[in-house]
Amino acid sequence: MRRRVLLLVAATTTLVLVAFLVPLAVLVRNVAADRAVQRATVEAQALTSFVATTDRQSLAASVREVDSSSAYEVSVFVDGEVLGARAARSPLVTLAESGVSQSADVAGGREIVFAVDRGAGPTAVIRTFVSDAELAAGVPRAWLLLGGLGVALLLVSLLVADRLARTFVRSTVDLAAVSHRLGRGELAARADTSAPGELGVVATALNGLAGRIDGLLSEERETIADLSHRVRTPLTSLKMEADALGDPEAAERIGARVDAVNRVVTDVIHHARRRGDPPAEADAAEVVTDRVAFWAVLAEDTERALTVDVAPGPLPVALPRSDLEACVDALLGNVFAHTPHGTAFRVALRARPGGAVLTVEDAGPGLPGGDALLRGVSGSGSTGLGLDIVRRAAERTGGTVRFERATEGGLRVVVDLLGPR
Repeated sequence: MRRRVLLLVAATTTLVLVAFLVPLAVLVRNVAADRAVQRATVEAQALTSFVATTDRQSLAASVREVDSSSAYEVSVFVDGEVLGARAARSPLVTLAESGVSQSADVAGGREIVFAVDRGAGPTAVIRTFVSDAELAAGVPRAWLLLGGLGVALLLVSLLVADRLARTFVRSTVDLAAVSHRLGRGELAARADTSAPGELGVVATALNGLAGRIDGLLSEERETIADLSHRVRTPLTSLKMEADALGDPEAAERIGARVDAVNRVVTDVIHHARRRGDPPAEADAAEVVTDRVAFWAVLAEDTERALTVDVAPGPLPVALPRSDLEACVDALLGNVFAHTPHGTAFRVALRARPGGAVLTVEDAGPGLPGGDALLRGVSGSGSTGLGLDIVRRAAERTGGTVRFERATEGGLRVVVDLLGPR
């Protein structure tokens, strides 16, 4: 934008200067030529009385003196002779001998002739010649001054335009920076409403939009936290019933599961209210090992062969521990939800430069119909949020999710998780 403003001002100023300076330059040249012709004419006319009244010998001396002191060539044609500067008998001189005074442009300058009536004798002719150099005396210097003035005016206009464009560009860049910060989730970012003109109106509207979004998100967080907190009541009741069971082993097992769900609910509440926290990281090897151990009990109960291949840690990834646990749980939960009992599956975690790669594959029927990465889309009647949780977790680290066919014919999900930067 700044460059375009400068180009526009430069083009406009140049056109104005050309329209003003070119006629002025022509006028300066014409004025200089007219001034030179006028001086030469005055000097030549001063000889008229001498030519008409003075004898030839005195006239010759006077003409030689005028010619030597003048900046122009001065000649007098009288009685067939040429007095003063040597000059050929030109057509203008011949015309003047018939009584017609005239001037005309000739090769190398301008010729001026005056007819002088000498009474009884033939008509005398006074000729003066103004060279091109004399006609243009002072013109190059004047043109140079005009050119310098034009360049100076152009530079001043560009300087003023640059200052003005810099103001607009700075305000526009500030608006773009604030919009990018808002896009990254920095909802406290606000634009400068003192920006010039319409940019100030846009800044005010952007600030209003940011405030509205902040309010809506705060309300949504509190709603999610409230709804999650309501789950604690049935969990507390379930915990009390588990404690009342006659089988201590079963009571302990159910109580542990209830405590795990309670911790998840607490994490949901904290996550809903979390805002602007610095980027967190977790050890993928530790989290995957822990969650696989949790699901291994259910795998044994459903007669599923589980193969675990976890690279030794630490393998830091750019996710909070709770989010990484939710990602792993979503992948393993899908295996149990969408494959029949007895289906074998495998969990692998390997290191990669700058992160880790998590792979979960099974020997089931494969991916159900529909786009499994679309939030709310499910091919088996579930909520359709599981793989969307996986996708969002991978994208938060800057990674990706891929679906492939497993060696056993089922589904292989490959999650690329990048490390903290």
